[in-house]
Amino acid sequence: MLAYGAIGDEHNKALLSTPGMVLSAVCDTNPQRLEAALQLAPHAKTFNDAQTMLDSGDIDLVVVSTPPNTHFYWAKEALTRGINVVLEKPMALTTSECDELMALAKASNLLLVVYQNRRFDADFVTIKSLIESGEIGEVFSYEAFVGGYSKPCSYWHSDVAVSGGAIFDWGSHFIDQILAVISSPLQYVNGLNQKRVWDHVTNADHAQVTLTFTDGVQAIFTNSDLAAARKPKFFILGTKGSIVGDWDTSAGGSVADHPAKISIHRVDGTVESIPLQTVKPYTFHESLVARINEGKQMSVTAEQSRDVVAIMQAAEESALVNGLPVVPKLLRS
Repeated sequence: MLAYGAIGDEHNKALLSTPGMVLSAVCDTNPQRLEAALQLAPHAKTFNDAQTMLDSGDIDLVVVSTPPNTHFYWAKEALTRGINVVLEKPMALTTSECDELMALAKASNLLLVVYQNRRFDADFVTIKSLIESGEIGEVFSYEAFVGGYSKPCSYWHSDVAVSGGAIFDWGSHFIDQILAVISSPLQYVNGLNQKRVWDHVTNADHAQVTLTFTDGVQAIFTNSDLAAARKPKFFILGTKGSIVGDWDTSAGGSVADHPAKISIHRVDGTVESIPLQTVKPYTFHESLVARINEGKQMSVTAEQSRDVVAIMQAAEESALVNGLPVVPKLLRS
């Protein structure tokens, strides 16, 4: 594991619970983070220099959890050493960086994949299943929202130069989900960034991305720190009904850490609460083992995550011209 930040324990527990995986080394410049890793994996070697760890040998796969503006550098360092790579979101901050990494991985016959963990969230898995079963007919409008009204943190997440900005921070999750549900060709993207209140950080206070597909379907992703009235996490309209995913405020802590409460609104005016599907834990990490050892295809691919970056990059370009449409250069047709 290259860097052991907030998501470190999640990966650590997954590695320990997945047959065929052994956590052999952890690198972080913060000794306390190394201690946290050893609480779960006491036999792992620890390093405070990433180059030294990558050169230590006996590493088949590295999980890169450094800030986004360094993803490209560390993934390239690992791939050139013949090491398979799992990247945290986003893959990189530009499509050119993504394309270079993908070409390098292909030339070396190595795995390059992004940990799109929100693809496996119980609320999204439930929504995706409902849509694919035709429960609400043909989806023509899909909205995803995250945020509230609160002062953003001063960590790297809120620094445009490091995180890529408010669109990149949560968009890496929600735009990936949109593309997993809507298969139509994308026509263009509109993006808006608004800076109105929080001057202690460089991220936008309110960011919005609109995806317009060739068949007229639209999807909107909003990330806001200025939303005194919080919108539903999911608001999806279909020709035979609607799906609403309301934030669960009863569980305590940050609402973003809890799955939404899902309901279907029928055309006759009735509303049905939908129980969340049970999601087997660590399926992503299991698929890593199957991919590396047996060559099996993963449901998450580098090409998908690369297109998410392309859309976010196009949205940022659009935001510079006050939301005028920009056509992203996608791999998917």
